[in-house]
Amino acid sequence: MSLPDYQFLSAPLWLVTTLHLVTLTLHFVAMNFLLGGVVIVLYAALRRQWSDPALLKFARLFPSAMAATVTLGVAPLLFVQLVYHRQIYSAAIVSGWAWLGIIGAAIVAYYALYRATLRGDRTGRLSLAALGLALAGLLYVSFAYSSIFSMAERPGLMHSLYAQDQSGLVWNPQIGDYLLRWSHMVLGAVTVGGFLLGLLGRDEPAAYRTGKQFFVGGMVLASLAGMGYTLSLLPILPALMKTPAIWALTVALLLSLGSLHFFFKKNFVGAGAMLFVSMLGMVYTRHTARMLQLSGLFEPSSLRIATQWSPFILFLVCFAIMLGVVAYMLRLFFGAQQTTT
Repeated sequence: MSLPDYQFLSAPLWLVTTLHLVTLTLHFVAMNFLLGGVVIVLYAALRRQWSDPALLKFARLFPSAMAATVTLGVAPLLFVQLVYHRQIYSAAIVSGWAWLGIIGAAIVAYYALYRATLRGDRTGRLSLAALGLALAGLLYVSFAYSSIFSMAERPGLMHSLYAQDQSGLVWNPQIGDYLLRWSHMVLGAVTVGGFLLGLLGRDEPAAYRTGKQFFVGGMVLASLAGMGYTLSLLPILPALMKTPAIWALTVALLLSLGSLHFFFKKNFVGAGAMLFVSMLGMVYTRHTARMLQLSGLFEPSSLRIATQWSPFILFLVCFAIMLGVVAYMLRLFFGAQQTTT
């Protein structure tokens, strides 16, 4: 009796890749607001830049943002594993306990966010300790993902590490591969968090000013970290320069800078659209870098296609409904904000 053959794609590669890039960008939008928002609110609370009611107003959104981050993170993880299942699964085995720790850290962060806001509702003041604990959990999750997904691009490294130690306690020792990448992601989260907090606090001068400071400062630092990360890809940089990704990266940088102008004019729709497309361009560039890192070792185009359309149609229908529901909820939220003000 022969085992089933799972070495195939259940949809064309272009469709799987497109869905992965779009869903990952949506996940980053929620994650950036959450991580960047927690950083900014903690900073504002410690510096006493906002009143307690203003802090509570923004912090109440964090549990919902956490739920959105987790929910929107499922689809891109599944899509990337359709293509790179061997690499990601192997990396997760090598760092097995760090991978499992992501679940625990996410649960702790989720609880801490609820703890911070519930205490605020009872006492009128946020629990800074709970917010700090949530931030630590979120930083661990992001750093562990960066380490493991970076290791997935080095099959030779995974082989040697697992040959030496099968305990699952091995951390990716090539920190240069992912430290700048992780820094760019965190600073990007602070940038997007600053934008969204500026949007939500557009009628509150102190909140808008703080959001603007983090939006501008985060963008400058994220750009520097991004340049450093790009230069760290020196072995594949000549090949990257010959792909459409370099144009996507250029457009992404220009749109990021253009969003500053719209943000200062308080045209948040224009600035937000530019940021989203910019983020999508950077996600595409990162995807291309992964393909180049694995070039000669694994070619996604070599996978056999055996289409199974029913799961993808069901996903697309649910995905469209979800986007509609989210748009409706955002419309209700911002409508309530305008009524209140």
